[in-house]
Amino acid sequence: LKQLLFRQCSLNGACMRSALSHRLDSALGGHFRTCATMTDYDAIVIGGGSGGSAFSKRAAGYGAKVVIIEKGPQWDASGVRTGAGPGGTCVNVGCVPKKLMFMAAAHREMMVGDVATAKGFGFSVPESAGKFDWAGVKARRDAYIARLNTTYKGGWKKEGCEVLEGAASFVDANTVRVQCSDGSTKTLTGKKVLVACGGVPNAPKIPGVEHAINSDGFFELKDQPKKVAVVGAGYIAVEMAGILHALGSETHLFFRGDTVMRHGFDPFVVETLMDAMQHHGPNLHSKSTPASITKQSNGLLTYAAKEGPNAELREFKDFDCVLLAIGRKPVSDQLGLDKVGVKTTASGHIEVDAYENTNVPGVFAIGDVTTTGYELTPVAIAAGRRLADRLFGGEPRARIAYETIATVVFSHPPIGTIGLTEPQAKAEFGEANVRVKQSRFPSMLYAFNSDEGKVKTGLKLVLKLPEERVVGLHCIGPYSDEMMQGFAVAVRMGATRADFEASVAIHP
Repeated sequence: LKQLLFRQCSLNGACMRSALSHRLDSALGGHFRTCATMTDYDAIVIGGGSGGSAFSKRAAGYGAKVVIIEKGPQWDASGVRTGAGPGGTCVNVGCVPKKLMFMAAAHREMMVGDVATAKGFGFSVPESAGKFDWAGVKARRDAYIARLNTTYKGGWKKEGCEVLEGAASFVDANTVRVQCSDGSTKTLTGKKVLVACGGVPNAPKIPGVEHAINSDGFFELKDQPKKVAVVGAGYIAVEMAGILHALGSETHLFFRGDTVMRHGFDPFVVETLMDAMQHHGPNLHSKSTPASITKQSNGLLTYAAKEGPNAELREFKDFDCVLLAIGRKPVSDQLGLDKVGVKTTASGHIEVDAYENTNVPGVFAIGDVTTTGYELTPVAIAAGRRLADRLFGGEPRARIAYETIATVVFSHPPIGTIGLTEPQAKAEFGEANVRVKQSRFPSMLYAFNSDEGKVKTGLKLVLKLPEERVVGLHCIGPYSDEMMQGFAVAVRMGATRADFEASVAIHP
């Protein structure tokens, strides 16, 4: 019956035949699956995170028969998380729970601390206002994430995607073996295979590293640490340190250079952030390189680092927790890519072109595991959808444009940025062809604070001459994260300084 129907609709193309196959298998309880041709699926997707999920649902919507291989949440023998779960890093141990903790920290900052604003606006703030119920928030946060996991799985089912929980590895370019979580092994074949397995936190090779946690482990903490060391200079380290400090933990941030966030952010933003952290943030330790972590007899931790121009070894004692946030690495080493010849960089990132193709026909990759350089959830989602449009939607030129992508950092204060930094613009267009406009000022939010208790807002435009097109926009300060999206639309449309100034300002 199935083959007869296939012949009847053969003139209507592969997508219709695939859709018919999928619906017949569903209606007949999968009976024909064992009788299928050598290609069981139109697409095998390794990873049920943001990118893999977006691709799968879009492809299935076009009628493709899709299977998602999702590792699921896992922990090793020492309790370290090794699998995120449905929704990937973002939903389980990244953007979403981080933003919830950032908002909790922001509430506390308004009530207590040297930049608190509540009293100035007439509210009576009792001494107990700064007490934070870590365990209660964790329970509610975990329940919220569990609901999102259910939503993800429900979305896959609604679109007709099959799901296998387990670890995938390549047999050949069209064959994937799955070690399922129930102990069984399954071998799948597919016309196309998409790798969207993401990455995990990296760790320095230092003695005692097993005593530390990473950004995943932050969300496992059952109790709020009283004293914590955060190691790293990137946005994850800055965000974690800011959250912990704002929630009342004694927080120390250790980083290698003179400043944090040395790569990819405009110097104007970095200077403003460093000034805010020096006056209102965690204890900062610059020019600091990790050396070791040891457990004291009382169960607390000693963190040792080489600091200063002479790399002098210093010890910092009595930490409840040492959080390492020195970067992330792809989990491509677990996939057997060498069996099919997929090219990767020395860091393990899969090399892809502008259309997410690897060097092996029929094998594609998106998201944090690739060389695209944007470890951002909305980027992975957009890349997944565009790839599905190209492979199954009849749009052969569909791809995500990786130029001019907005991003935010939930630092204290938050940052929003899009486009080129000033140094990048000068390198691309020449110093004589770039003009900048910038300003720093305290926002009205801190109108009733003393001068020492005011957090600065900074705004900067990077303009390409002669038309003064906005090629970079960078802001830092309260609500910069929320207002960036509107600016992103304008910058991507090629707005000029004259366009910005022609828009009548909102006031106050």
